[in-house]
Amino acid sequence: MRLNELSAAQAARRIEAGEITVEALAKACLEHIGERDEAVRAWAYIDRDAVLAQARALDRAPRASRLHGVPFGIKDIIDTADLPTEYNSRIYQGHRPKADAACVTLLRQAGCLILGKTVTTEFANNHPSQTRNPHNPAHTPGGSSSGSAAAVADAMVPLALGTQTGGSVIRPAAYCGAFAIKPSFGAINRAGAKFLAESLDTIGIFSRSAEDLGLALEVLTGRTPSAVSGKPRIGLCRTPRWAVADASVQKNLEDAAREMAKAGAQLRDFELPTGSEQLFDRHKVIMTYETARALGWEYWNHGEKLSPTLKARLDGGWAVTRADYDAMREHVRRCRRELAESMRAVDFLLTPSAPSEAPASLASTGDPIFNRAWTLLGVPCVTVPCGKGPKGLPLAVQLVGAMDTDMALIGWAAMAAGCLRR
Repeated sequence: MRLNELSAAQAARRIEAGEITVEALAKACLEHIGERDEAVRAWAYIDRDAVLAQARALDRAPRASRLHGVPFGIKDIIDTADLPTEYNSRIYQGHRPKADAACVTLLRQAGCLILGKTVTTEFANNHPSQTRNPHNPAHTPGGSSSGSAAAVADAMVPLALGTQTGGSVIRPAAYCGAFAIKPSFGAINRAGAKFLAESLDTIGIFSRSAEDLGLALEVLTGRTPSAVSGKPRIGLCRTPRWAVADASVQKNLEDAAREMAKAGAQLRDFELPTGSEQLFDRHKVIMTYETARALGWEYWNHGEKLSPTLKARLDGGWAVTRADYDAMREHVRRCRRELAESMRAVDFLLTPSAPSEAPASLASTGDPIFNRAWTLLGVPCVTVPCGKGPKGLPLAVQLVGAMDTDMALIGWAAMAAGCLRR
């Protein structure tokens, strides 16, 4: 196994034991990026010399956390003081923030290595980026955290940060075959991340194992990973949009449920609260209303530099009335309360991560239909790769937990991954 293929936990243990250096690990990642990134296009910016200097300094420094020396990719809507942050926008070419985002500061304080900036879609919206799916470059990697998902899945970096406002962590992870968590809303401090929708934006993590998600979330939230035991109570949640999932996704989810039941899980069908259909269909009322205002300066002063895709979305956001926005927010609050009550009967929900394998189109980032509701509700979600679609691309299942059960959910995801290796 090449060093770049190590999981974050494996790399951290070998660094601690003195078996490898941070510099050697960084060089392995950079070498693989050099071999593959022309095809995958996951990286917006890397300063090779600065990375190696940072790695050598970490080799000399006292161990700061369990992830000391482990490389991270940072989605390019998250500020970095020593690297450009351009949001994949012509408006911000060459932009250099004066300070790191809060999450980047936490990583540096923990002794993590910032490898570079990963490609985002334009302002983390739905205009496709230059990134390609590492399994087949003719297929989308998803969005908006396209670079982070592709870089982790292709073993360019063991961990990367992304953001989710609709489905921008869970969906690209599913398409590219990575693990990922969209934590509970507000779990990771968002200062220094470019806002799209202040009531939805959530910083998430990509990895190649559930264990790695727990280690990264520990650094970023201060919460300790949870060991879970016993037979989980699983709610099989097909959602009101089950018919949108293609046959391979439906079969994959049903097969996964059966495998976990065989391993001892207590399985039951789970229905979302009455009125949840609106969460799937009217997510855009909240997202576009808030995004139009968050990007108001760019819209009114530099509209000619926005893509037609984003310009149309912002036009729609300015057309949403405050009354419609407030009514949808109240509806979400009611569904959130009802979901919290009904989830007392289960440890987590099992539901699709995406409606299909990655579509064979670079003109779209795919459909976030199975992600929007959970983002609105603010609950934690983990995607676990399992199975293949009809074209041989990755499939996945999504685990959804109750609010603030993030660490336990990662524990259940590790259990699920063990059952679903196929």
